[in-house]
Formats: sequence, C-alpha cells, structure tokens
Amino acid sequence: MNTTAPALTPTTRALAWCLHLLIVALLALAGARAVVDGRQHAGAIVAAAALCGLVYAAGPLLPGVRRSRRAAVWWLAAVGAAWLMLLVLSADGVWLAFPLYFLQLHLLPRRSGLVAVAATALAATGAFAAHQGSFSPAMAIGPALGAAVAVAVVWGYQALYRESEHRRRLIEELTATRADLAEAQHTAGVLAERERLAREIHDTLAQGFSSIQLLLSAAERTLPDTSGNAARYVTQARQAAADNLVEARRFVAALTPPALEGTTLADALERLCATTGARHRIAARFRVTGTAVPLPTAVEVALLRVAQSALANTVRHAHATTAEVALRHLGDHVALDVVDDGVGFDPGRLPAPDPASGGFGLAAMRARIHDLDGTLTLRSSPGQGTALTVRLPLAALPASPPTPPPTPPSASPSASPSAPAVSSSANDPEDRP
Repeated sequence: MNTTAPALTPTTRALAWCLHLLIVALLALAGARAVVDGRQHAGAIVAAAALCGLVYAAGPLLPGVRRSRRAAVWWLAAVGAAWLMLLVLSADGVWLAFPLYFLQLHLLPRRSGLVAVAATALAATGAFAAHQGSFSPAMAIGPALGAAVAVAVVWGYQALYRESEHRRRLIEELTATRADLAEAQHTAGVLAERERLAREIHDTLAQGFSSIQLLLSAAERTLPDTSGNAARYVTQARQAAADNLVEARRFVAALTPPALEGTTLADALERLCATTGARHRIAARFRVTGTAVPLPTAVEVALLRVAQSALANTVRHAHATTAEVALRHLGDHVALDVVDDGVGFDPGRLPAPDPASGGFGLAAMRARIHDLDGTLTLRSSPGQGTALTVRLPLAALPASPPTPPPTPPSASPSASPSAPAVSSSANDPEDRP
C-alpha cells in the first residue's frame, strides 16, 4: 500500500485477501456476540466494530495510502484508534490484535514495526485483564505468542522475497551476459571468417591473376605478328586478368578487420593502447621504431591480433600498472614487443589449453605466427613481469602493392618468355607466377 512495499505477486495478493477476510470476520464476530449475548452497550460495540471496518476498508481504496508511506502510517493510526475504542467496549476486540500485527510489520520500518507490535500486545493484554477484573500471566501468553508468530512469518517472508529478488536479478544478469557472449562469439566468428577469406583470396586468386598477367605479357612479346588476332586476344586476356586482380585486391581490402580499415597498423596499435588505458587501470604506451614499409595484410592482421590478445592477458591476469607495445621495422623483418610490469609467471608451468577455461590465447598466437613463418618468444618469471616478442619475415611473404602497369606493346618481341616474369617477381613478390 506504499511506495516502499514490494510489488504484489499472486501469493501476496492471496495473503492480503486472507487478512482482509480475517479482520472482517473478527469484527463481525465481536458485533454479533455483543447483540446475541445482550451485552451492555451492544449498540456502541456494533458501532465501534463498524467504524473500525470502515476505516480499515478505506485504506485499500485511497490512492494516497497506496503511494505514500506517511499516509499509510496515518491510516494505520486511525485503524488502531478505532480498534482501541472497540477494545475498551468489548473483550472480543483482543482477537483483532493478531491481524493488526501483520499490518504494522508490513507498513512500518522494522524497528517501528516491532515497537507497534509490542504496544498492541500490551494494549490487548491490559484490556483483556481489565474486562476480566484480574490479571494473570496466562493472559499475556496469547497476545505475546501471536506477536511472535506474526514477526516470524513476516520477517521470514521478507527474507524469502529478498532472496527471490536477488536470484531474479542474477538470472537477468546471466541472461544478459549470455546474450553478450553469444554476440561477441558471433562477431569474433565473422571477423575470423573475414580474415580467412581475405587470406584465401590473397594467396590464391590474386596470386593466380598476377601470374596469368605476367605470362600473357611474356607471350605477347614473343608473338611473331603483334598486329594479328592472336596478339589481340592475348592483350584482351591480359587486361581481363589485370581487371580481375584489381577486383580480388578490392575484396581483400573490404575484408580487412575493422581496426585496420582506412588506417595503418601503427595507428591501430596506438588506438588499441589508448583504449586499453582508458578502460582499465593500466598505463598502456605505444612506440614505433625503424623505417615504416607497407606490410602485407596477413602480417598486419596477425600483429594486431597478437597485440590485442597479449594486452587482454595483461589486463586479465598480470595485475600490471604499465604495459608497452613496440612495433619495430627491421628491414626484412618486422617485430612486435608487448612488455608489462605485472606479477609474471613460470612459462614452463602453463596449463594445457582447455576449452572450458578459454585457455587458447597463447596457443592461438603461436599458431597464427607459425603460419607466417614467424617466431614468438615469451619471457617471464614470478614477480618480474612478462615480455612477448614476435618476429615475422617479410622477404618470403606476399606484399600488397598496386597492380603493375601492362607492358607496352613496343617491348622487344625477341625477349625471352621467362625474363619478364623473373624481373617482375624480383620487385613484386605478390606477382610471382
């Protein structure tokens, strides 16, 4: 009946109706007994019982009582005053003390409710003793026992309600967490599939179109008559291969991870450090050394994923205050260092990868780097922090430069068929047949 009361459930609604019926029945009993027994002041007793019933019935009907605790307290005081009038006139009013206990414990704060229950029990005991003309300890047993039962029932219900609410919140949080996890897994799967398709297109279609273009260029230069149909068909085939190579490279660019779209690897790593430092209590710094060169998409993706996984492990397990990510361009190699000042660990005692615990971070990093013929070194010891270093060779990896221009038709027709392919592949590893 107030803003602080919990929302009614079917169970609490049924209990409330039982309480209403109990009060109405006890008031009717007090009035009926006064009339049947022909007691003195029977009319006054009936009037007091009716007044108490009307005041009690007004509570659920008045919106202010349902919304305001202060109004509910005033209503409860009015009910108590009407009950005291009935109690003074008839000893049967003692039975109403029991449902009043529940009202007081429900509407009042815990301490105030206990005080009100105690006062009601004393009033009931005193009035009953006054009507009997004597007092004995047995007269206090009934009101006291009823008060104890009411307190136990109400407090027990409140404890069950709080536990139920706590479990409900936990279930809601678990449901939300599972939904977030499912979304994250879906996103990770989509990104992994994008990377796989980019590697497949880059390593198969793009390489094949590049080789076809170079071979057709060599064939064009060896044709005896460059003005015939054969030369025209070769030129058209070479142009078709060049156009499809451009499309394949567009597919690779479109499948690049979002963190690398429209930016460089260095910018993506710097943004990763800034985001990690902003979200967690760790100072993440980034630096780059050496002369930057264009890196193949597979290399950029691998280094970015390793940095993301290493920083995630640092935040989750290392309890570090600082972490440093360094990208080093070393000519024919590129290196990535991730160093933290955390608690460290013994690399020789790492547990085996376990799907239940998600312990695939280091194994996944090693597999990704191994696929690119690189090396991953991990140095750590308890209390000494952790240093992870990745080195990837560039000479044997396909680069991603723009499509080379077609060979002019005026090239020497006597050139060897293999000469252009060897020359081009020396300068453009991706265009190697």
